[in-house]
Amino acid sequence: MASCMDWVYRQRYGPEWGSGGVFGLTYYKSVLYYTLAMEAEAHFARDDGYERIYRFEHVGPGPASGGDTYNAVETVDEYIYFGGWVHAPAVYKGKRGCIGEIDFRNKYSHLHEYNVLEDNVRLLWVDSVHHEYEWAGEVSSIVYDRVNDELLIARSDGHRNLGVYRVDRGTGRAEQVSQTPGLKGALFQEYPCFDMQPVWYRGIDGVQCVDPYSRRILEYRVEDWSKISVDGYGVEKRGSGYAASAYTRYWHFFRGGVLVGNPLEPDIYSMSFIRLLDFPNNPYAPARSNALELAGGLLAVFNSYTHSYLHPTKNTREEQEKLRAYSWVAGPSVLVYITPPTARIIMALGARITSMTKKKDAILLGANTEPNLGGLDASPVDTGVRSIVAIPEHVLLSARNPPIVFKISGRAVGDSAFGGIPLTGYRNPELRIKATRENRVEIIEYDIGLPPSKQDETIYELKPGLNKIPLIDCKNIVSFKLEKTDPDAVILVVLE
Repeated sequence: MASCMDWVYRQRYGPEWGSGGVFGLTYYKSVLYYTLAMEAEAHFARDDGYERIYRFEHVGPGPASGGDTYNAVETVDEYIYFGGWVHAPAVYKGKRGCIGEIDFRNKYSHLHEYNVLEDNVRLLWVDSVHHEYEWAGEVSSIVYDRVNDELLIARSDGHRNLGVYRVDRGTGRAEQVSQTPGLKGALFQEYPCFDMQPVWYRGIDGVQCVDPYSRRILEYRVEDWSKISVDGYGVEKRGSGYAASAYTRYWHFFRGGVLVGNPLEPDIYSMSFIRLLDFPNNPYAPARSNALELAGGLLAVFNSYTHSYLHPTKNTREEQEKLRAYSWVAGPSVLVYITPPTARIIMALGARITSMTKKKDAILLGANTEPNLGGLDASPVDTGVRSIVAIPEHVLLSARNPPIVFKISGRAVGDSAFGGIPLTGYRNPELRIKATRENRVEIIEYDIGLPPSKQDETIYELKPGLNKIPLIDCKNIVSFKLEKTDPDAVILVVLE
C-alpha cells in the first residue's frame, strides 16, 4: 500500500488541452488498473510488484496522447474493459505566442480488453472520423448488460457518432441503440441507464435506460427542474458528472447537484433534484471523477477546478465574463459521504480528484493539481502533477468535518439559487455576504432523505457592507437565493 504514495507523475509529453489525470482506478483480482492521461499509458500493477504498461500501440503508432479522461472502465469475469480516446500518433500544431492548437485527425475512440489471467491487452473496438477539427464521440462510460452479456458504451463528447452503443464482447461489433448523446451511466437493477445530453453546453435533460429484454430505450425527461427541486428552484448548465445505484434508486450527479429516484417507474420513487455544491457559472462540479460505494453509502467527489481556459476564442464581453467565471476557484474539492437522510463533508482536497477505488483496507484517490483546458490552450505537455494517494478506509469513515471556506461571486450567481452546502457535523457554520446594496437572502434547509424533504426556509435582510448570518441551527443541507442581483457582492460560506 505504501508504494502508492510514491506514484507521482510530473509534467511529461502528452499534447492536449491542459491536464488529464489518473483515470479509471480499479482494483480487480489483485490487479490495480488506471490510465494516465494525457500520456496515454494504461497501467496494470499486480500485488506481486509486476506492472504492465500499455501505450495504445494497437490503435496506432506513438507517441500517443490522451487515453481516457472520464473513467470508462468495467470488469467482467477475468477481464478489465477500458475505453476512452487517444491520439495515435499525437499531432501538435505548435504555438503562436502563448496560443497552441491540436490536430484531431489521428484521434480515435477506443474500447480495450485486458485479460487478468493471461496478462494481455486486446483492442476490441475503435472509431475515428479523421478530421482536423472534429472527432468521433469519446467512450466516457461502460456498463455491462448482464442479461445479454454485452457492453454498452456512452458517447457524448465529440461531434459525430454520438449516443449509446452496444458492443459484442467477442467480436467487438458495435451497434447504436440510442441516438441521444449520453456521457455517464450505471446499472440500475438490470437496466443500463445513462444521462441524456442532446445539447452539450446545457447538460443533462433526463435519463435514458436500455431495456435488456425488448432492447427499447426508456426515457425519463425533466421538463421543469424547479418542479422536482427540493428547494423549489431550477438549475442551469447541468454538465454530467457520474452515476451510481444505491438504495433502490438511480443517482446521477452533475454540475449543480444530483438527480435521484426511479427513472423507470417514477410513480414508485419519484425523481428529485437535490442541489449540492452548486456555484452557478463556475466549473465546480462532480465532473471527470466517479462515485464509490463505501460501507453501504456513496462517496461522492465534487471538484473545485475541473475545467478552465486561458485564451478566449472571441474577444467579446461574453467571452471575457466566461473567462472570469471559469478562473474563479470557489473552494476546495470535497469528498461527500452520503448515507440518507444525511450528506456529510469528510475531506477537503486540491484542484481535483479524478478517480477512486477501494484496495483492501484503503481508498485510493487519483489526484491532479490542474484543470482540463480548451479552445486555444493546447500544450505539448500535460500541465498538471498527477498522483495516487492511499487513505485508510477507517480514516475516511471516522473523519471529522474539515474547516472550509467557499467563496462565491455575486456576478456569477446572478438571480439563480446557489449553494446546497452540507452542514451536518459542523458546529459554527456562517454565511457572510459583502453586499453593495440593500437586499434579501432566502436560506432553505433540506435533507437528502429518500424521499428528500424541505425542512425550513428563512429570509434575512441585507445591508450594504458585511452581513454575517449564523447557520448554527441548520443541521442538513442549505441553499441560498438573493432577492435582487448584486454583481459586485462577495459571498462566503464559512464552515467550522
